[in-house]
Amino acid sequence: MKQGSISIVGAGPGDPELITVKAMRRIQAADVILYDRLVNEELLDYASGDAIRIYCGKAPGQHSMPQESTERLMIKHAAAGSHVVRLKGGDPFVFGRGGEEALAAAAAGIPYEIIPGITSAIGSAASAGIPLTHRGLAASFAIVTGSRCQDAAAPVRWDALAHSVDTLAIYMGVSRLSDICGQLMKHGKDPQTPVALIENGTTSGERTVTGTLGNIGKLAAMMKIHNPAMIIVGEVVNVREQLLSLEHAARSQIG
Repeated sequence: MKQGSISIVGAGPGDPELITVKAMRRIQAADVILYDRLVNEELLDYASGDAIRIYCGKAPGQHSMPQESTERLMIKHAAAGSHVVRLKGGDPFVFGRGGEEALAAAAAGIPYEIIPGITSAIGSAASAGIPLTHRGLAASFAIVTGSRCQDAAAPVRWDALAHSVDTLAIYMGVSRLSDICGQLMKHGKDPQTPVALIENGTTSGERTVTGTLGNIGKLAAMMKIHNPAMIIVGEVVNVREQLLSLEHAARSQIG
């Protein structure tokens, strides 16, 4: 029996063209693909016609398959000699549970590899015209989960984050947007700090709404922003506005 293996692969932030060459090659060679909710399903078209495709995505409050079951299934197929691709949105080691799956593979004695992907914070922000760092505005950024906003056992340190970095890129926070903004302002962040919400970043359905810590909650409700969406907090959001203004001016001159 041939030796099975597991490739834990980052599919990128949504646009199928943003996947890496190495990741694409693993998809093409896969016997089994276990893929997540935020993976663009166009990527599955590159797999062999004989490849088994298994959906194991997770939406807020709705898991098609518990994490432990996903890991057992991944190991079961690899132990039977299959090349398994665990295909995950963004980068597998950034809020993707890729570390947990690597540990499970290692504990089972299954050969594995990690193939990085463009993470959603970087990909979505760039697609929306927002640099996470920018000379004169931001020399640091932090990637944070918003899903623990009300978790008393493991709270996000908004008090520290409000002042320790220049830009915040917040995952899984739209449903708790008012709480997040309130915490940042409570700990001294200026209510006029620019904020962007990037829904379905890098895809044809991308929408970006900008405002401030003080009003972005109302704007999000008015525009009906939903997950998946990134929250970007910091002065770098204004670079997007500058770019749009310059593009408008250029079009006006041409017209």
